[in-house]
Amino acid sequence: MTGYGRSQKIINGRDIIVEIRSVNHRYYEYSSRIPRAYNYIDEKLKALLKTGISRGKVEVLVTINNIEGRDTEIAINKGIAEGYVSALRSVSEELALEDDISLSNLIRFPDIFSIQKTPDDEEQIWTDVSEVACEALDKFVEMRKVEGERLRNDIIGKANFIIDMVSRVEELSPQTVENYRNRLYQKLSELLENRDIDESRILTEAAIFSEKIAVDEETVRLRSHISQLKDMLNSEDAVGRKLDFIVQEINREVNTIGSKAQDLNITKIVVDMKAEIEKIREQIQNIE
Repeated sequence: MTGYGRSQKIINGRDIIVEIRSVNHRYYEYSSRIPRAYNYIDEKLKALLKTGISRGKVEVLVTINNIEGRDTEIAINKGIAEGYVSALRSVSEELALEDDISLSNLIRFPDIFSIQKTPDDEEQIWTDVSEVACEALDKFVEMRKVEGERLRNDIIGKANFIIDMVSRVEELSPQTVENYRNRLYQKLSELLENRDIDESRILTEAAIFSEKIAVDEETVRLRSHISQLKDMLNSEDAVGRKLDFIVQEINREVNTIGSKAQDLNITKIVVDMKAEIEKIREQIQNIE
């Protein structure tokens, strides 16, 4: 299921942004874009997101910007500074110059000072990033819930359509047998003309035909499968794989009805049901 969540916070002198995106995928597939200096948080972040996402192709983007100069410190090379002072005083004495050496003079020599990056506190950084990631994940999950509710209602609507079509098949099936009996009677009447027609033979043939095209078991199972489908959609658990299976079973029963159908109207209904089943099959790929 598609989803998006974003959070941004300034924590301990760092501006941290976490964005989570996902598209449909049968399994949990994770990818990330994290600043190279912070690659050590990648596996922890992957595990964190998996606590809230069980299926989907998930991409996470992490941005960490240091502010207020908290990640640097100024180091003074006292040995070099003393060397400059000594050299300047020596020149001053030799050339009989006034000794006016001050700190402002030393600042002009850049090699006295060096800027060094302070080592990262990896545990603290992970704590800060995880706080932002949890907020992004909450927003991501909430968006998915809204999308999931819309998807659920749409699938239930299609399932109800299939049930309506099942009812129509149940109405048409006995008529198919009756139509067959009438056609058989008419054909025998034409062949035998004025001779008596064996009614019991017609009834026997009609019964054999009825058994061949009977779809009572299939329609009963279809109603049961649709009921299970709705129960799964109302469940709070991850049911994606279960839905895959139950839709296969629904498709199997509809195919059987189609193979038994000796009526054009039932054949058309089967085509309509299969079209809805295919739509449901595509939609459940978005459900965890």
